[in-house]
Amino acid sequence: MDKNVISVKIVEEKRDVSTGIIYRKRIAVCQNVVPEILRKVSILKVPSIQLEEESWLNPQERNMAIRSHCLTWTQYASMKEESVFRESMENPNWTEFIQRGRISITGAGFLNCILETFASTFLRQGAQKGIRIMEMLLKEQCGAPLAE
Repeated sequence: MDKNVISVKIVEEKRDVSTGIIYRKRIAVCQNVVPEILRKVSILKVPSIQLEEESWLNPQERNMAIRSHCLTWTQYASMKEESVFRESMENPNWTEFIQRGRISITGAGFLNCILETFASTFLRQGAQKGIRIMEMLLKEQCGAPLAE
């Protein structure tokens, strides 16, 4: 549901029969969204970026955890993201969304700071986009109006 996602492939899926937890590992191929000016650096001049995502869906406890990291540029950058969707303690009809991200770039000299700032902005925008997509999916599946 994101225009920058080229493909997504499930590489592993299993269900723990004792807990009911569904585990999935997916590889996503996304368009390279690094600005053209930064792509002057040869290592950033790639057509696509690969991400690995692992998720654990627990239907009984009504929660899902997602952990993802970038597979491209691993020798220069570490970008990791963790998200949790869970039932709100305040209201069981609400969903709490918690997200953490870590970015570390090395080996790019003076560009380290610029690239970390871009990556941070990109992850923040991705979180907002993820919330909008999740709300749209919930509305489609449940038909409930969204709180404004």
